[in-house]
Amino acid sequence: MSDIFTTATQNWVEKVVIGLNLCPFAKREWVHNSVRVSVSEVNDVEQLLHALVVELALLSRQPEIETTLLVHPHVLQDFGEYNQFLDFADSLLEQMSLDGTYQVASFHPDYQFAGTAAGDVENYTNRSPYPMLHILRESSLEQAINAHPDTGNIPVNNVSLLKQLGQQHMQDLLDECHR
Repeated sequence: MSDIFTTATQNWVEKVVIGLNLCPFAKREWVHNSVRVSVSEVNDVEQLLHALVVELALLSRQPEIETTLLVHPHVLQDFGEYNQFLDFADSLLEQMSLDGTYQVASFHPDYQFAGTAAGDVENYTNRSPYPMLHILRESSLEQAINAHPDTGNIPVNNVSLLKQLGQQHMQDLLDECHR
């Protein structure tokens, strides 16, 4: 069962994240096979927190893994609940004394930035086939940001591109990831 979730996530990384260059840092890590896609079959928030602990421990033991996409298709389907869970994830990093070492970025099929309407195309910069937590190494992220000529314009350029492509095109791309 987890193969369908893994495949859809891999398709999303290749077609949307890298294909549209939404994250200029992603391609290098994807090509170097240092992105881990981990599908968790958990069904509740407590189990998901445990799965996050396991992934953080694995990243700490395996520096060759640059980043993990922790896909959790059976829990936090509601974006509001997912968004509230992010506070628990951040608290967990603090409790484990890992804040500043790792950060958790958020992706969800119904992602909605504050101040936007649900159908606004800019939300697709953080929309994924399934709810997921993206665990990033802070030091690597800092290096990538320092090496990039203009990180401040990445979100602006992404929104501009997505507005050109349109909401239907972005939804079609997201839907294609499931095939």
